[in-house]
Amino acid sequence: MIKIAITKGRIEKQVVKMLKEKGFDMDPIINKDRELLIETKDGISMIFAKANDVLTFLEHGIVDVGFVGKDTLMEADFDDYYELLDLEIGKCYFAVAAYPEYRTKTFNRRKRIASKYTTVAKEYFASKREDVEIIKLEGSVELGPVVGLSDAIVDIVETGSTLKANGLEVIEKVADISTRMVVNKVSLKYKKEEIFKLVDALKKEDQEKC
Repeated sequence: MIKIAITKGRIEKQVVKMLKEKGFDMDPIINKDRELLIETKDGISMIFAKANDVLTFLEHGIVDVGFVGKDTLMEADFDDYYELLDLEIGKCYFAVAAYPEYRTKTFNRRKRIASKYTTVAKEYFASKREDVEIIKLEGSVELGPVVGLSDAIVDIVETGSTLKANGLEVIEKVADISTRMVVNKVSLKYKKEEIFKLVDALKKEDQEKC
């Protein structure tokens, strides 16, 4: 039995669809109601959880494999896992965004950067040797520059429509994001064959050639 934790919502739907196309028995999952843990005939047990909880289950050995966005991995303080596969779905990216004048403005103080992803923001500006003030926001981060709380934001960008609607634009791209398959290190040691069967099923043709 291989135990999997999968992020609820779009990632769940896309991964289940990919596995079904490869011949895995996903009907119990596709037809589920409100169940949060389901077992299939293929010997797969699936837990459906929020992204951060997927890593918690992985960290404590409750599951062997997790499917989660790279954004969650970058922000987490847990890294005792192997990242085995980029599924190349749910693509978007982290970016620094601000009003256009941010590019040429001279700052006589530390820049203020608003973000939900404070770890990502801190590490990015540290890599550029910029001493900035990071302000944590949980809701609409775009409000930071709009109300004058921050000079810029670090946030996930997919289409950029929300930025544009608020007069903001991408200043710098920080990192690409997509769905990743991660595995508990102990599980890989004892369930290597089952785990790599899953990896092989989810690999795309161009990845197989690499």
